[in-house]
This record gives sequence, structure tokens and C-alpha cells, in this order.
Amino acid sequence: MSAALSTLQNVFGYASFRGPQAAIVDQVVAGGDALVLMPTGGGKSLCYQVPAIVRQQAGQGVAIVVSPLIALMHDQVGALHEAGVSAAFLNSSLSYDEAQQVEWQLQSGQLTLLYAAPERLVTPRFLGLLDDLHAQGQLSLFAIDEAHCVSQWGHDFRPEYRALSVLHERYAGVPRIALTATADALTRADIVERLHLEQAQQFVSSFDRPNIRYTIVEKKDVTQQLLRFIQNEHADEAGVVYCQSRRRVEEIAQTLQQAGINALPYHAGFPSEVRQQHQDRFLREEGIVMVATIAFGMGIDKPDVRFVAHVDMPKNIEGYYQETGRAGRDGLPAHAWMAYGLSDVVNQRRMIDEGGAEEEFKAVLRSKLDALLSLAEATDCRRVRLLQYFGETSSPCGNCDNCLHPPTVWDGTDAARKLLSTIYRVHEMSALTFGAGHIMDVLRGKDTDKVRQFLHDKVSTFGIGKGYSETQLRGVMRQLLATGALGLHKVTSENSGHVFDTLCLTSGSRDVLRGEVQVQLRETVAAARSRSTKRGVQPNAAAANLGPDAQARFINLKAWRSEVAKSHNLPAYVIFQDATLAAIAEQCPGSLQALGSISGIGSKKLDAYGAEVLRVIGGPSV
Repeated sequence: MSAALSTLQNVFGYASFRGPQAAIVDQVVAGGDALVLMPTGGGKSLCYQVPAIVRQQAGQGVAIVVSPLIALMHDQVGALHEAGVSAAFLNSSLSYDEAQQVEWQLQSGQLTLLYAAPERLVTPRFLGLLDDLHAQGQLSLFAIDEAHCVSQWGHDFRPEYRALSVLHERYAGVPRIALTATADALTRADIVERLHLEQAQQFVSSFDRPNIRYTIVEKKDVTQQLLRFIQNEHADEAGVVYCQSRRRVEEIAQTLQQAGINALPYHAGFPSEVRQQHQDRFLREEGIVMVATIAFGMGIDKPDVRFVAHVDMPKNIEGYYQETGRAGRDGLPAHAWMAYGLSDVVNQRRMIDEGGAEEEFKAVLRSKLDALLSLAEATDCRRVRLLQYFGETSSPCGNCDNCLHPPTVWDGTDAARKLLSTIYRVHEMSALTFGAGHIMDVLRGKDTDKVRQFLHDKVSTFGIGKGYSETQLRGVMRQLLATGALGLHKVTSENSGHVFDTLCLTSGSRDVLRGEVQVQLRETVAAARSRSTKRGVQPNAAAANLGPDAQARFINLKAWRSEVAKSHNLPAYVIFQDATLAAIAEQCPGSLQALGSISGIGSKKLDAYGAEVLRVIGGPSV
């Protein structure tokens, strides 16, 4: 048995590596560099933790892990301690004396892994510590987690990651492993260049998360849509709801709370102690729904998140994939639900156009937004589209909304031509420009004060779109905006001074007006909620298939685990994951040896908790 496999089994309690893990571990143990793209929940941490242990046992010193979040460092170090591995972190949560103690442990060779933020790693003091270790041959490897943060093309660029190029320049010969769950080809190339990983072996896992069901709906009343989604499909289950603004976070959290859902708000405007308190509750309690901006999420290892919902459209597919990947890390069924509308497209376009970036960069951002909108408007398999974006081919999954309920497609070309013609006629007649609502009123022949005021009931296209609903026309607008056949023009009100967006024709409008471009649209799914049936609430997805006796054992094990986790100030899943508890409850082992054969129980945990676990399930105590 190799040292790496022995470590995996004895320390972490897993019988074998998954997917490319073994090849990645072998590469780093042998001293080679690696770039690892592996979906959330795919086991990235083991790809550097196992090599760190093996190389430390071979006398090659400590592994330095670059991690962007304090909460993630705390939980990962706690999990390593539970597995019997010597690990620590250096961050701002430590007092001066505590930091001194960690530095002493580092210098005296007592640590196998040390976690630090990128800002701290490049300080003169920290580099001085690393210089001393390097001179003694006691730096085993560098692991750079969330490596996409180094790229301006990625969805979460952090300038401080750029300074990590010092690792290549200053510590030649020390293997480096960069890891991320999300990076398209452009971002991947940028990671290689910025971190000088040209000689690194690249390991790109499948981006498929077959346990996640993707559902995308058009906005109608998004708060009520979200409420129905949670109540009908995920009552009493943990989830994350992403919103674009802080105000929306607070409003939706309050609405969910009033509906009896255990929801908490989270955004950067809250004091740090409130954010920490809410994050701790989410990690440590069951059934919490976190309503948050994207300030929340990176590094959250909670395995039993059963859904991730977006009430506003993200900026790109990378961000969407990263955020939805926080659901179902335990491999059990989970749900990614998103609502989107015309306002999302307008807002995201405006943020790109008003940004201070170079035009080349804006063009990339627009193309990424268009790809996400294409995913939202798709009438074929969502998963095929999603994986195709990352360069992966697949077949229809049978587990997304389009596969389960194929949408009706209609030809929106005529509606698009009439819409563009109306915009042209209205603007030809008036020096002013007008928004989407007014254009649709003219097109549908509605008799409003504004229509009469500007004599738009006299334009030749007035009322020629009576046969189309407002929902249909908004779908047409979304697609025309996405393809560039319709644009936005900024206008400042002379009365209020407010700046607002109005619709305008572009060079791309001509082909649609001539009928040279077909506009195919999905029929509105606003009525699709009638297809949903309220499912019975499962007490826990991991225990769904257990019999009555095993269910009772599972409940007792969870209660015991909760008490242990509280005493250790750790999330419950760090002690044992639900899947491990379910296996114990189902198999009901009668001895420590039998218990030790269950996945997720390493030798340290068996020694620490084995007798108690046997007692809880009613078996012998030895």
C-alpha cells in the first residue's frame, strides 16, 4: 500500500481515492506542481492535505495553505485536529500571544499544515519565517486554494492573489498546487500565467454535479415564487438565497421569517460580529436559510445545503456555477433554483457599461453575461448547456426543469420585428426616448395618458402587437438585448436629474427587422408552478431510505454529535458527516473493528469516539 493511500485510509477513513485524486496526490508527493479544477464537493482539500501529511512524515516539513477566509481556516483546521493532524492558522482572529504560539510551532517543526491569507503570506515577517524554513529544507508544499481569485477574468478577482507569484520566484523547488472549482479556459490560462504554473500538470475534472437539479424561472412576483419554492420543496431544510442588493437581502429575509422559515440575512453592511454570528448559526444549526449577497459563501463547507436560490441573475456562468455548487456537497439530491427577468438583463448591462474597465474587458464581461442569459432562455437540457460552457460534452440529464417538463417553443420573430419597428416609430415621432413599459403599451394598443400625451396612438404600429402578452414581449426584449439587436440609452431627466435607461435600436436591429434572424423563445412558465406538488418533508436526505429502527439510531447519533460539536466549538459535520452517521445507523456495527470499516471514520476518530458511538446505537462499549 502506498503512503498516500495508507494516509487516506488511516487518517481520513476513506477506502480509496475518487476520480483524479490519486494522480494529483502522486504528482504533488513526488514534488511536481499541479493546477486542479474540481467541482465543489469533489474532494479538493484531500488533494493537498494527503501530500502534506506524506511529505511531512518523510521529513520535508510544513505545508502552507493559502486560504481567503477566516471561517474556512477555522473549520478546516478543526477538522484536521479531529483527524489527528497537527494544523494551525495565522489570521486576524488570533491575539498577539496566540499568533506567537503558532509561529513558535511553525519554527519548531510541530505543524503539518499552516493556513494563512494571501495578504499575510506576502508580509516581510511571514516571508522571513518561510525563508528560514526553506533554508532548512522544511517547506513541503504550497497549496493555493480558490486560485481563480488571481484572474481578472474570473468571477471573484482579488488583487492580493497577484502577489503570490513570489512563491515561484523565492521558493524554487517547493511544489505548488493551485485549486479552484470554477475556471473557464480564459481564467485557467490567466491562473497559469499569474502564478507561473507553466510546468504544472493540469487536472480538470468533470464539472457535472448530477445530484443538483437546475431550475430557472421567469420572474413574476419573485418573493412569492421563492416562498412557494421553499415551502413546497425544501421545508425545514438548509439553503442559501442569493440577492444582488443589501436591501433585497433584508426584505426577503424578513418575508421568509414572517412565513415561519428560519431565515437569516447576511451582507457586508452588517457589523462583523453579526455576520460571524449568522454564519456560525448557519454552519452549526439545522434548517437555516441564509439570505445573502455574494459576500457570503466562498469556503463554506457545509455539506447538507439542500438548495441554492438566486432571486437576481448573477453576472456570469462561473459565478452561478460556484454559488449553486454550495448545494449538495454530500452528494445527495439538491436543487439550484433561479428567477430572472428583463430588469436583471438591464441592470447587469448597465453595471458593465458604467464600469471603469477597458473596452476589451467590458466585451468579455458582456459575452459572459450573454452566455448566462442563453442558459436561462434555453429550451434544451440546462446541464448540457452548462457543461458545454466549460468545454465538456454531455447528453440530456433528465434531471433539470427542461428535461422534466420540456417547454413549448414559439417563433418570436414577428413580435421582435413589430417591437423594433415601434421603438423606431416612437423615437422618430418624439425627440424624447421611452422605456420598455411605454413601448409595450404602444405596441399592444393601450389607451394611457402618456400614449395620448405624446400622440403615440397615431403611430403606424400602434396596436399591431395586441396578440402578444406583456410577458411574451418582455421575453422578446430580453433576447434582443442579449444578442445586441436592442440597446440601452441613458437619459437624464430635466426635472429630477435622475438617470434612467431607455430602449434604442442598434446596428444589430437591421437583420431582425429584415427577417434575416429568427427569434425562438420559450413559452412563459409562469403557470408551471401548478405542476409542482408539495413533497413530504424528509427529516434528513442522508437517512431517507433507512428503516424505522435505523432512523431511530440516526436521530440518536445526530443528537450525540450535536453535543460533541458544541463542546469542540465546531460544526457538526466536522465530527462526522450525515452520510457516515446514516451508514452507522444502517449497519449497526457490533464492534470497534466493524465500526472502523465505515467510510469517514479514521483511526483518530475511532479512538476518540468509537466506544461512545457503539453505546449510542445500543451496541457493546468495547
